[in-house]
Formats: sequence, structure tokens, C-alpha cells
Amino acid sequence: MSQLSNIFAENQFCVLVEYLTSLKELFPVVTEFAGFPALMTLADRVHSDDDVAPLVAAQQFPAEVDKVLHYAGKGRDIAEFKQFLQQAQTAGQHNLLLLTGDKLKHHESGEHGARTRYLESVNAVMAAKQHGGFCIGVAFNPFKYTEAEIDAQYLKLHKKVKAGADFIITQLGYDIAALKQLQRFLKRHSYAQKLLACVMPLTLARANFMLKQQVAGIVITPRMVEVLEQEKSLGLTERVYERCALQILIYQHLGFAGVHLSACHKPEEQQLLQSYIERYRHLDLADCEQMWHDLWEDQSDEVFRPNVNTYSKKVSLGQIVKYQQLHLMHDAVFNSKLGLGLGHMIFNQGFWNKKPAAKALLKTELLSKHSVVGCDNCGQCRLADTLYICPETCPKGLANGPCGGTTLDRCEFGDRECIHSVKVRLAKAVEQTDVLKDQLIDAVPIEVRGSSSWRNWYLKDDH
Repeated sequence: MSQLSNIFAENQFCVLVEYLTSLKELFPVVTEFAGFPALMTLADRVHSDDDVAPLVAAQQFPAEVDKVLHYAGKGRDIAEFKQFLQQAQTAGQHNLLLLTGDKLKHHESGEHGARTRYLESVNAVMAAKQHGGFCIGVAFNPFKYTEAEIDAQYLKLHKKVKAGADFIITQLGYDIAALKQLQRFLKRHSYAQKLLACVMPLTLARANFMLKQQVAGIVITPRMVEVLEQEKSLGLTERVYERCALQILIYQHLGFAGVHLSACHKPEEQQLLQSYIERYRHLDLADCEQMWHDLWEDQSDEVFRPNVNTYSKKVSLGQIVKYQQLHLMHDAVFNSKLGLGLGHMIFNQGFWNKKPAAKALLKTELLSKHSVVGCDNCGQCRLADTLYICPETCPKGLANGPCGGTTLDRCEFGDRECIHSVKVRLAKAVEQTDVLKDQLIDAVPIEVRGSSSWRNWYLKDDH
């Protein structure tokens, strides 16, 4: 059992200190932080697409220090992840934080060559659980502010738990009310996964950087920036660490398992933050929260929330009718005894193995489906599990639900509405939300892509 697993078993509050593998300088690793047990986490390709892999970077640090390795699925396949699991186990690494990951800096849309694929976290958790021997963490973003966006995140969290997650780390954020809502959700569903909140000392420079770079899924409001600008002009920059200390203490009071501390790897920053934790450790929850609001010059949580023009959107009649028609057709052609038998008879013919026939079949399938649902010849059709909204129309190709990078229903890529928000609205309208909550959709292996999903469907029992 890893040190992290032992800490969780003993219900100790812990601090996971994040280190970027792109850093040229190796900073000292702490095993205790303000009296709390501390471990190190190694981020995966945050600075660039070519950062040193966490598994490799871990070798530069003392072996006796327990580590949490981040693994982002961006640009990766399920086979590659299974190979990583074996390598991690061989290296004695047992703690994983499995993420889909934000958009690759050099993402390829497929217009001029191969399309970039993303292994989603649900599939990674399933594989890690099946492999065994790991303490598995997942990310969750509670800082969403439209109905569909919120619902989509929580439906996917159900899947992450079902897949086998042991602990949950939230996205970086400052809306504590949203974190309390997450706690209530876990309690309501009797989920025992350990919950940690991501925190970071938010300086004005960091806030401006995240806004300029449009860092996916992080909410920094104009009012927050105003407060930070005013403090800097008055020389009150240490309030950044006061706030972070209060955040940590609030989460301890609320019963969180710990925090994931980002952008605080330098010893002088850590010492300053620890000094404020010690200063305010005697305060109870109410006093910590009052000081937190005082420092933000706002007694509500509105300072942390974006302006929302439309909280709920309606599903069109056309979307509902399209779903109903496709559902009926799918059941008749692909699920009925007659359809399965006829399809097996047709596609079991040997001539389909010949290149001209296979090519013609693939083109026919693409022509018949692309204009209707956005098919991209994945070879493993998942439409019945996604309410006939094709996962290939998500730039990351996610089938089990959204990533954490949406903003008010807009995709992280900025060119469309998130298909998972559209899907959730439809699911509620046709009373099919359980499908989005319970159905774990397998990853599509690279070798399957570019083959006929029709033929693969009808012959699946032959393999």
C-alpha cells in the first residue's frame, strides 16, 4: 500500500505539492507542510507538449518520497496507456492522477493529416483498475455555471466513480460554494472517494496569464482581478498567501482529504504560505470563511462567478424527433434478432476482406452517416450510448462525457457549443439521463479506426 493510500486510510489531511517536469531547477521536496503530511505530484505536459514525462522525471527525486504521477490522455491511445501502467508498476509508482488533458498546443484537427486523439479519463481508470495495484485519482471541475454544463460534469463523475476512482481532485478554482455542492453530491450518492481541492496562491501576474492564455476550465472574474490590482498598488501582495492559507484551512474544516497545491514549489513561497497557515490555524470554519470574504471584499460568492446570460436552454422539437427516429432505426437494424442475423449473414462473406469491397463499404458508411450525425469512420460506433450525438464531433473525440475545459457551454476549442451540453439537454428531454450516467463506453483502439463499424458490429461475437 502506498503512503498516499495509508494517509487516506487514516483520514489524515494531506498536501500534494505539484512540480512541473519542465522546470530546469530541481527544488527541494517536502514531506511535511505546516504539520500536514506532504507528497509530491508531477504534472504531465503543462508547459509544452514535449515536457519530460512524469514517470521519467520521478527518477530525479528520492525514491523514498511518495509521488502522484499525472497522466494526461491528450495525444495518446489505450494501448500506450496500458504500456505505461506496466512501466509505472515496474518503477514502483502506485499513485496516479488520470486526466483527459487540455488541448494539445499542436492539436491536429484532421484537415491536413492524422487527427489528434485523446484517451479519456474514464477509459484510463477502467484500465488501471483492471490492471490492479494503483491508487487512482481523477479530476473534476465543479466550477460550471449553466444547467447543462453542470449536469454533464456530474454525470461523467458518476462514470469515473463507477470505473474505479479512489480519489477526486478538483480543478483550480475559488468558488467554495461550488465545492460544497460537490461534497453534498458525494454524500447524497454515498460515494466514499476521497476529495481534495486544487489551490494556488493567485497573484495578479498569474491571474493575467491565465486570462491571456485562456487556460481551460479556470474561472477568473474581472472583480477578482480588480482586487488583486488594488492590493498590488498598495503593496499588500502577501494577501495572496493569506487567502491560500485560509482556503486550505477551510477545506480541512469541511472534511476534505487534502489539497493539491499548484505553483508553490519554491521554498520561500512555501515558507510564507506555511506561516499564514500557522497564524490562522486556531480559527474555526466560520472565522476562516469570514476572513476569506473580507480579503476578497465581498460577503457573497458572486465575486467568483461569471456573468451568465442564459442558464438553461431548450431542446428543439427537431432534435427530439431526430433522436426518436434514429433510436427506432438502430433497434430494428442493429439490435433485433432479424437485423443481427441478416447483418451477420451479409458481412460474413469473404469478399468484404478484399480491399476494393472494404473501401467501398467504408465510403458508403461515411456518406450515409457523416451528414446526419458527423461520423468519422471510428470503426466502433457508440451512437446508441451517446443519444445519437456522435463523439467524433467533439474535437477530443470524447464519448463518456465532457472534459473540464468548457466555458458556459462553449467547447474549449472555441468553435462550437460543447456536444456534451447538447447531449445532456436531449437526455433530460427524452428521459435518458441514466444512459449518460451508467454506460461506460470503451475506448476505440487506433487499429480499429478506419474500418467499418457496421461489419465490426455484426461480426463482434465471432472474435
